[in-house]
Amino acid sequence: MLLRLSFIVTTIIFWHLCSYATLAESKQPEQLDKFLPGPLEITTPDPLIRGSLEKQPLTLEEQQKLETALDGLNQEAATALQGGDKVTAFDIWNRELRLRRFLGSLAEVEALSRVGAIAWQENERQQIKYITERLQVIEKQMLTQKSTDLELWRSLGEAYQNIRVPKLAVGAYQQILTLVRSQNNTTAELETLNTIGELHLSWFNYPQAATTYQELLNLANRQGDRLNEVRYLQQLVYIYKQTKQPQQAITALNQLAEIYTSENNLTQIPALKIAIAENYQSLTPENPNLLQEAFNKYQEAYVTAWQLQQYVTASEALQKLITLYRSQNQIDDALQTSQILVETETLATNFYGLMQAYDQIGQLHLEKKEDAKALAAFQKGLELAQQLKYQETYFTQKIDTLLKSNS
Repeated sequence: MLLRLSFIVTTIIFWHLCSYATLAESKQPEQLDKFLPGPLEITTPDPLIRGSLEKQPLTLEEQQKLETALDGLNQEAATALQGGDKVTAFDIWNRELRLRRFLGSLAEVEALSRVGAIAWQENERQQIKYITERLQVIEKQMLTQKSTDLELWRSLGEAYQNIRVPKLAVGAYQQILTLVRSQNNTTAELETLNTIGELHLSWFNYPQAATTYQELLNLANRQGDRLNEVRYLQQLVYIYKQTKQPQQAITALNQLAEIYTSENNLTQIPALKIAIAENYQSLTPENPNLLQEAFNKYQEAYVTAWQLQQYVTASEALQKLITLYRSQNQIDDALQTSQILVETETLATNFYGLMQAYDQIGQLHLEKKEDAKALAAFQKGLELAQQLKYQETYFTQKIDTLLKSNS
């Protein structure tokens, strides 16, 4: 009976062993690897670290010796990478990173940041994953301990930036922002907010970027810092353009115009008025009453540009005005504005623009069934086309069609 029972037990054990072996064989290597500790979590004793650290931490002399040894490992890894042996290089760096933690969190984070930047350059995604996970462990510890170590938080934020994880970097810089505000350190607050704003933009988080740059604008406004007011308003205009928020863009553009006008810097005004007009125009489907505002701003842009002898900008404003007139079927106004455009393009010596203006005049006369005037405009356009050696066939065909239809 005992022999029979022993046989049954042996059979069951054998069956379990076979089943385990079959299961292991069926798993892919990467499935097995995920159960293994990452290279930065290996706890195998290292000859550079003596045992019994729990009883006696590293002395200052031991720390200095370890730092020197780790600097040597870093150089050894860099040499291996330069020689084309990436595997060996990152194996050495991972050993260095495991040991850096014995020198404190700051030393470890700085090393993770350095190696992370190299891993990014070398497109070593798995290595970046290991470093990201380790940085997150350190951050969690810092949050648990309510760390107020600004240098360590800044190093952590920089490390996240080096491995291109802006969302995590923002979290670190938000902690920095809280700390510097508690210290009433306005300079550091501005620097940190700027970094946060840039990070939000880097991963297209426009709503948060807008909030950050509005904070910066308010600070600059309180300090009377006109240079940075302009800079932050320009960023806000860009953000509102990307997020298709024309009303907010108009507000920011008007603020910019006020600053430039107060400083008698009128050269920027025509382009700003064109941008304001474009935003008003984009709002007209929802609010047709704003169409007149668009007309007014284009006209103001043209007048100001003409006064400043900015003929290229004046031409741009006129062209947009003509397009708007045509969209409203105001052909006579479009024709009148096109004649002004001819004068402006002539002063700007923009022969290509002048050729296009005559083409436009011809098209407008055709809409009014004024074939003779259209023919005259297309003939002037052909003269310019022949000088430019461009679109000659187009104008010739236009002229031929008119001559045939009136013969």
